[in-house]
Parts: sequence; C-alpha cells; structure tokens
Amino acid sequence: MFDRWLAFFPTKEITNTPDDLGMPFEEVYFPAADGTQLHGWFIPGRGDDTLVWFHGNAGNISNRVYNIMLLYQHVGANVFIFDYRGYGRSEGKPSEKGLYSDGEGALEYLRSRDDIDYDRLALFGRSLGGCVVAELAMRHRVKAVIIESSFTSVDAMAHHNRPAIAFFIPSRLLVKSRFESLAKMPRIHSPVMIVHGDRDITVPIRMGRELFDAANEPKRFYEIKGATHDDTHIVGGENYFEALREFIEEG
Repeated sequence: MFDRWLAFFPTKEITNTPDDLGMPFEEVYFPAADGTQLHGWFIPGRGDDTLVWFHGNAGNISNRVYNIMLLYQHVGANVFIFDYRGYGRSEGKPSEKGLYSDGEGALEYLRSRDDIDYDRLALFGRSLGGCVVAELAMRHRVKAVIIESSFTSVDAMAHHNRPAIAFFIPSRLLVKSRFESLAKMPRIHSPVMIVHGDRDITVPIRMGRELFDAANEPKRFYEIKGATHDDTHIVGGENYFEALREFIEEG
C-alpha cells in the first residue's frame, strides 16, 4: 500500500498520441514476463538503432509525446515506449518486481520483431525508469545504456527528501521497493551514459555522479547546466540530443 502511495503515481487516461504531433506509430500490446498485459507505442525512425524508453514514476506514455517528437527529429532511432503495469492502458498494479517483469516482457517483445536489429538496442531510463534499466542492463548486454535524472536507491531518496523521518523510521519499514541501482552498476557490462541536470532538487546530481563512479568503462557523464528534474530535454537543447545520438550510434 505504501509503495503505491509513495513510489508510483500512475494515470490511466491517454491524452495524446504521436499522431497528434505528426509522427507515425504502431499501437502495441504485449505480455510482461509474468503475463500481465502491457500497452506501448513503436515509433519507426530513420536508422537501425532502437531506443527502448522506460519512463518515470508519474503519468503515462502520453505525457512524453513532445519528448518523443524531439527524439524522432534529432536522434532518428526507432523509439519503443510502453507503460508499466497500472499505468495508462496497461493492466495490473505497479511494484518493483512487477516493473522488472514489464521490462523483460518489453525486451522479449522486441526480440520477436523481424523489423528491428535486436543487437542495436539502447535502453533509456528517466528517474524511476533508470532503476528499471539498471536491473535489465545487469541481466542483458545491449548496445547502450542511458540513465537520466535517476537515483541510487529508495533508501538514499528517503534520506534526501525526508531526512528526519528516515532517521527515525527506516524506509524499508514503509516501502517494499528498494531499487538498489548503485549496487547494480558494477555488474553492467554495456557502455553507460549518465545524464543529469545540475539544478535537479528532486534527485540531486551527486546521485548521478555516484552511479557514474560505480559504472564500468566505457562510460560517459553528461551534465546539463541549468536543468532541473523534468526539463533536461528542453534545457539541453540540440547539444543534448546530439550527445544522445552519438552515444547510441557509437555504442
């Protein structure tokens, strides 16, 4: 119950689609690893790379349409974005274990498509999505791993946001989710790019640096001056998208 109150903030209504901004897309339904039915979009790009987008803990995929358009315009890779269980048109209720199962299902779905090169997948996770990406990248070797505005663990976030409460009541007593990304970074053997805004007060940039320091080479840290938690794609501008494109292409 506390996980759903404190960690996950899904909305069900799909308010926009890629078609609203002139992008071709395919409506997709596929099963998570445990069989939960999930919903997503596949937006074909201009190249052979495919970016698999794991979004943050609030809203649903329809809140990311403008960001998708910028990726479509400036990066050119195929984009596959989907909703975790309980978000948008996906069934079920969110949980840490469930989100990992959702990610496994997404990768298995992409493996089944004959119109993409599975060896050219880039996993992109924002905020909570970065934690899901860390888990999957630990299990699967991919072309590129991009973790943006993400945190090291639930416990670290509890101490950052509610230090007094966290001092007296350990986070493990309130929420089941752990999302221990920091401990997973040394077990990732794909190229890693950490992206963070220097004015992010939701997830401080020091957590991004900790993730970077724990990662194996090859790795890159990309700091966006003036960016907060949710506006990296806006403040970063063309240089941000160029950095993503280069990292994905070079792998």
